Amino acid sequence: MAEVEIGIYKSARQAYGLDDIAIVPSRRTRDPEDVDISWQIDAYKFELPLLGSAMDGAISPVTAIEIGRLGGLGVLNLEGLWTRYEDPMPLFEEIRELDDDKATARMQQMYLEPIKLELVAERIRQLREAGITTAASVTPQRTTWMAPTIAEAGLHILVIQGTVVSAEHVSKSVEPLNLKKFIREFEIPTIVGGCASYQAGLHLMRTGAAGVLVGVGPGQACTTRGVLGLGVPQATAIADVAGARMRHLDETGVYVHVIADGGMSKGGDIAKAIACGADAVMIGSPLSSALEAPARGYHWGMATFHPTLPRGARVKTQVRGTLEEILLGPAHENDGRLNLFGALRTSMATCGYESLKEFQKAEIMLAPSLQTEGKSLQRSQGVGMGH
Repeated sequence: MAEVEIGIYKSARQAYGLDDIAIVPSRRTRDPEDVDISWQIDAYKFELPLLGSAMDGAISPVTAIEIGRLGGLGVLNLEGLWTRYEDPMPLFEEIRELDDDKATARMQQMYLEPIKLELVAERIRQLREAGITTAASVTPQRTTWMAPTIAEAGLHILVIQGTVVSAEHVSKSVEPLNLKKFIREFEIPTIVGGCASYQAGLHLMRTGAAGVLVGVGPGQACTTRGVLGLGVPQATAIADVAGARMRHLDETGVYVHVIADGGMSKGGDIAKAIACGADAVMIGSPLSSALEAPARGYHWGMATFHPTLPRGARVKTQVRGTLEEILLGPAHENDGRLNLFGALRTSMATCGYESLKEFQKAEIMLAPSLQTEGKSLQRSQGVGMGH
């Protein structure tokens, strides 16, 4: 791709977000009932290509179980309030009532409570007893410490997650996690991320990960792009890491799943992410809008409560419906925020594709006017696509 000269010293590639592109309908259409949106990673098959983001405002043991019942995979944050407090629900109520200027400081206090390994084991057992596929998230810094408890409790899928996770972390003060060694020796399939580039994605795939999370800074609650200046618009990031997936497949014969993480609030966003090359999506803010969500219409990222450099904000997402309505409908609003996976199915059918892997081949077009063309009344009235 041609680079643009920023100045005599620097050139840069042009990158695109999901709002910058459109999926082009093809010559064939298909009945939505004939479309298969199921997804399989390792030995686990899901009816929905969905991971619920490991954020406290969206995923509790209860919502993870319900997401599993509906066909997706809820990822519980094993470093969140659910493993620091026996009953964190009063804290969620307090978070909902905090003034904006006091929210971050108070949440930092709440997250000072130590993580309790007995609660880690208890939460995993709670999920397993419900009969669903279980998944949970840890940061690289605590992975080695928590791994024995996680394995003994019988977790099915581990997610090692941070703002940016690399295959080669260098430190002069502590012994960093050897990601490749850990994944090779750990018996549970592991998903790692986030990353946002071809090289970073390829190196994470070479660790033996079953899946790679793609996204640095696109989430509704994330402020990393402002605080640190880091990030790649999501459409370009997904397509780049999908390119790394193909090279890794050519080199090894092993297919590593690309999971778009963040920046998707509507059904059309999810469809575009798959069309850019993702195998599945991880979403948080749409799930925090569910009636069952622990924070009931509030959402914050995993780094919001960082003790020295918070990289997230508590945002209000409102309660829009049940988890089932948000994921599978029926929709009673016209802005694309309900029936997310019904929208994916319809988008695929409209373009004539039968499976997710086929849909990854859909034609994409740069479309800067996609969100505004012919929508002046919606925009002026704040309805539909004017939200």
